[in-house]
Amino acid sequence: MFSAFAFEIFEESIRTYHIKDDVYQAFTNPYPTEDVAHLLYRKNWIDTVQWHYEDIIRDPDIQPKDALDLKRKIDASNQDRTDLVEFIDSYFLKKYQSVEVKEDATINTESPAWAIDRLSILALKIYHMKIEAERPDATESHREACSKKLAVLLEQKKDLSTAIDQLLADFESGDKYMKVYKQMKMYNDEELNPVLRGQK
Repeated sequence: MFSAFAFEIFEESIRTYHIKDDVYQAFTNPYPTEDVAHLLYRKNWIDTVQWHYEDIIRDPDIQPKDALDLKRKIDASNQDRTDLVEFIDSYFLKKYQSVEVKEDATINTESPAWAIDRLSILALKIYHMKIEAERPDATESHREACSKKLAVLLEQKKDLSTAIDQLLADFESGDKYMKVYKQMKMYNDEELNPVLRGQK
């Protein structure tokens, strides 16, 4: 199943990141560029780095200049994340382009890649919640509360994985058809953001 395949790659990315646990470490993709695994690994790495950006920027003692620099990095990361989602959707569009769509086929509310995006974030939540549930210097009540949250996240993983695999099966059978809309984000575009346009 594709969801299990993707989740394993997400876990690999997360484990590799945490060897150094440094947002400024060099990135190396172990998968060839023509492989969808390459996109999945890169996607989760972006999510993992951004997860830690979000931790750092919430430091109450962070200097304003550092916070602004980090906000710029988060903005750039969000754009990279969106780009990767669109690349992953392009993979699925190509994969299912020759499927004969049934007359009564329906469309889904989100594309496969945006569902996979949520699975990538969920992999990070599970990883970090497991650490909290087992943290030896935490109180027993903290570990118990986090264990309960972890159980919910694992149930969510099961449900989301099932939904992703069912969606892909529906595409393969022609019961659903895939249609993708580009995000068309305006705030990074010098022609569409009036503040940036005014700087030209």
